Amino acid sequence: MPTNPDPRRIAESFGRDAERYDRARPRYPADLITRLAADGHEVLDVGIGTGIVARQLRDAGCHVLGVEPDPRMAEAARAHGFTVEESRFEDWQPGGRTFDTIVAGQTWHWVDPAAGSAAAARALRPGGRLALFWNAYQPPPELAAAFGEVYRRAAPSLPFAIWQAADPYATVAEKTIAGIGPEFGAPEVWRYEWEHEYTRDEWLDLVPTAGGHHLLPPAELAAVIDGLGEVTGERFTMPYTTIAVTAIRR
Repeated sequence: MPTNPDPRRIAESFGRDAERYDRARPRYPADLITRLAADGHEVLDVGIGTGIVARQLRDAGCHVLGVEPDPRMAEAARAHGFTVEESRFEDWQPGGRTFDTIVAGQTWHWVDPAAGSAAAARALRPGGRLALFWNAYQPPPELAAAFGEVYRRAAPSLPFAIWQAADPYATVAEKTIAGIGPEFGAPEVWRYEWEHEYTRDEWLDLVPTAGGHHLLPPAELAAVIDGLGEVTGERFTMPYTTIAVTAIRR
């Protein structure tokens, strides 16, 4: 894999194993979902993927329409009962429809910020909410060091520094805030701290779904999985922070 892989190639790689992505990727805090559902029941999900966010919002009483550029992910979401329109969000046309809330879970960093903000403004009712959020995990220090050594040895082309940062995704949140246009009020940042206990097998099932892993040569990916399996205990607790950037349509 090249040292600086094309972000679009990474964005389009997740659908190679949509079933694993849906099975292994973490869900979002119930408090966040409840807060979003309180804004109204008509929701647009940008980058719906396999429907992880959408299912949580549907369970909270929302009606969710998805926009998704990857046909494989779109098909997975349809299998869960969602209507999905295949398009990059920057190019998607609402056709006169408006929504109470537009959400993007783990996807907005693939969207052009200025074009995405303008597209969201066209599709939101006045007073509607744009909510862009990410799950950021940060292994405990000893485990982070062991993971880092595995990646440096087995797949040096993959960035690992984010796991060793004091506040993962803080830079993404800052860039997101900077890209929100004048159609919106002042952005807010919501943070939710939580933990999830993984078995070794559950963790190794999740790892290939992280950005860039599916672009590694098979031998490198296998070396990463084998190396992580050697340093991961039978069970461990992963601290998570869910970071949400939200803004209200003027």
